[in-house]
Amino acid sequence: MHGHRRAYVRRGSGPALLLLHGLGCDHTTWAPVMESLARTHTVIAPDLLGHGESDKPRADYSLGGYANGMRDLLTVLGIDRVTVVGHSFGGGVAMQFAYQFPERAERLVLVSSGGLGPEVSPAIRAITTPGFHQAMSVLAAPGLRHVTTAAMRLLASTGVSQLRDLDEVADIYDSFKDPRKRAAIAHVVRAVVDWKGQIVTMADRAYLTEAMPMCVVWGAEDQVIPVTHASNASALAPTARIEVLPNAGHFPHKDHPERFAKIVRDFIRSTEPSHHDRERWRELLDEGASVSPIQAQAGSSPLTPVHSVRRAAGA
Repeated sequence: MHGHRRAYVRRGSGPALLLLHGLGCDHTTWAPVMESLARTHTVIAPDLLGHGESDKPRADYSLGGYANGMRDLLTVLGIDRVTVVGHSFGGGVAMQFAYQFPERAERLVLVSSGGLGPEVSPAIRAITTPGFHQAMSVLAAPGLRHVTTAAMRLLASTGVSQLRDLDEVADIYDSFKDPRKRAAIAHVVRAVVDWKGQIVTMADRAYLTEAMPMCVVWGAEDQVIPVTHASNASALAPTARIEVLPNAGHFPHKDHPERFAKIVRDFIRSTEPSHHDRERWRELLDEGASVSPIQAQAGSSPLTPVHSVRRAAGA
């Protein structure tokens, strides 16, 4: 599309699910849940531009650009409407897609998502520093890269909860051997993060989700984006269903794949798809948010990490 190769996986049949991976990952992050979800749904799992098997050009790596790319991919595949599931950075893309193309988004599932508060791990903030590309060219040299990734995977296998995500981090680190990917990732991060943390937030547009069923899933022990951001989502979108999974880190869909797939299926089964009302959308834009983003953020309180916390009509 538009001269660039876009890789994706398609599985199953039925109502469509669009699975959007996080920063530095690719479609394989969804492997633990893809087959389960494909039993009841058409599952589309792309490699975002700059990731995986998709091209890594000098291009637009903004959230808006990614949302446009997903619209075009779905159009090529003949899919009009989807439930969008976004993990981490992919959550930001999912929110942008639902905002730009509300007529094509039926529901929104955010998984340890970006865009719900400023806090983010120092490792991601480091990518925004001027010397990142040059430093990674040294750190990604074969010998050092192999030793470091092996150490990360060994630490991940120890069973220490704070280290559980290092196997995924090792895969991301290993992929940085490709200078095109390093450059693409740097462009992506600089569009949404600076040295203070996340720049882009849904806070100023959360009121537009009033007719969009939303589910937020988080790992209680997330070391990348704090679980307190789940309570930010609850404050910004009071009808959202919130699921906090114990003994899970930044990749709850990998830590508890069966539980995650059940949450997604139950959420879809128990909610009606959003139908875009152009006139109501105009009214909402005209009225604006009833509570300022700052008040909403200040008024939120951290969620207690429990097996499940749900806030939804009838739940």
